[in-house]
Amino acid sequence: MRVIAGKAKGHRLKSVPGTGTRPITDRAKSALFSIIGNDVIGCRFLDLFAGTGQVGIEALSRGAAEVVFVEHAGAALRTIRENLAHTRLEERARVVRADVFGFLARKPEPFDYVYIAPPQYQRLWVRTLRALDANPGWLTDDGWAIVQIHPREYEELPPEHLVLFDQRTYGSVMLCFYCVTHA
Repeated sequence: MRVIAGKAKGHRLKSVPGTGTRPITDRAKSALFSIIGNDVIGCRFLDLFAGTGQVGIEALSRGAAEVVFVEHAGAALRTIRENLAHTRLEERARVVRADVFGFLARKPEPFDYVYIAPPQYQRLWVRTLRALDANPGWLTDDGWAIVQIHPREYEELPPEHLVLFDQRTYGSVMLCFYCVTHA
């Protein structure tokens, strides 16, 4: 697991001890940031269920203005802080110890990208997307919610304020892209 591009390119990142996290593959992460492209520069990025922090760290390395990492597990929080220190990217990072659903129940602050990569096979991505749909103020007008799941986890959802506009599969990683509908 490493930073692919940008200021911290090549830095190896620590994994969270145990089996509670599922890091994104380099192939899927590279594809994700190819899709986002230069829009990552200067953006606000929210990394939910942040795990090792590698997706948010990649965003920081590529020029994001701010990344907020939300994680509840103590070991994961320590790993995120260690990875931020190792890459020297902590200045534009905010690490929040919180339950994702408690965090999303707060007054929203708009982000350009909300990345959702919860533990597998618990339908937490559905619950998170519904929480965002109920409170779309977490996304800027042209913001994206991006879900990372195993392809077997996918199910069609009828959100009220969000619409699925793209979906890509890279082996065992499926990325689903949602934006705010302006009906």
